[in-house]
Amino acid sequence: MSDRITVEELSELIRKAAGVTVSPEELLRQADSGFDSAFGIDSLALLGIVGELENRYGTPMPPDAEKSKTPRQFLELANSALLTGA
Repeated sequence: MSDRITVEELSELIRKAAGVTVSPEELLRQADSGFDSAFGIDSLALLGIVGELENRYGTPMPPDAEKSKTPRQFLELANSALLTGA
């Protein structure tokens, strides 16, 4: 496990938490597309991903991370939290 959340890890978490299979390549291609419109992933699924990340890394994710609109926004928020440790 690295100190950054990768698109590969996010892809695996989406499959686990939301039951939606999205390849890392597709996440990169559609990094600025909406989770809901492009991938069918809602804020409840993102909340599950946030919880899993907090458990894995022992670091709280930013408030409202589950309201991120795009994969890019989510990764930026989550990786920023990991870098600062808060």
